[in-house]
Amino acid sequence: MGLLDGKIVIVTGGSKGIGEAIVRRFLREGASVVFTCRHMPEGLVEELGSLGTVRGYESDASCFDAAHDVVSKTVSEFGRIDVLVNNAGIVDDGLLLRMSEDSWDSVINNNLKSAFNFSHAVAPFMMRQRSGSMIFMSSCAGVHGNAGQVNYGASKAGMLGLAKSICKELGPRGVRANCISPGMIESEMVDRLNDRVKEFWLNNIPMHRWGTKEEVAGVALFLASDLSSYVNGEVISCCGGVSS
Repeated sequence: MGLLDGKIVIVTGGSKGIGEAIVRRFLREGASVVFTCRHMPEGLVEELGSLGTVRGYESDASCFDAAHDVVSKTVSEFGRIDVLVNNAGIVDDGLLLRMSEDSWDSVINNNLKSAFNFSHAVAPFMMRQRSGSMIFMSSCAGVHGNAGQVNYGASKAGMLGLAKSICKELGPRGVRANCISPGMIESEMVDRLNDRVKEFWLNNIPMHRWGTKEEVAGVALFLASDLSSYVNGEVISCCGGVSS
């Protein structure tokens, strides 16, 4: 038996990185998973289908109507939604004084507005079920801020407020909302850092290594499963101790 047997899950931004790792882990744990992405990699849905029941939709999570359409299709096929993972997001770094309005708007829309869109869409169904888990992929940049990431940090901090407010609004109906705050996770973004910056971060992470996307997926699994049935409104860091 898996920890998510019988659960119906939506993961936004599930075609690569942390999102894809979550999709794969949840499928192995028995969930039926619907995931979204802007551009579907060729053969991905077929590959993931070998792990379990999966549906993939090319959809813009920052579009209100598109988010509601994905949720409607999911409920029409599966009859319910047990877990929502708000993972979709982008990075477009820059210093405040050099940042364009377009850069600000794009990151806020893709990271924060997308989380609102899908939360808004699934809330009525979870409330009727009197159960559900919403998981928000925040960041250490949203908790502590980070130079050169004012747009990204603000979007991820906004997710903290969004989740904590949903916790208070929907908690009485059995719906939970929690955040994951990853630190430096092995990714293309880390690969782009120069050696000096990498050395700085490694020296400041108590575990002296990067995290993996599979480790973040493990935290998401806990929050999606009944193991966390009384965990609500929390922010769980997955950062090797850098936030301590």
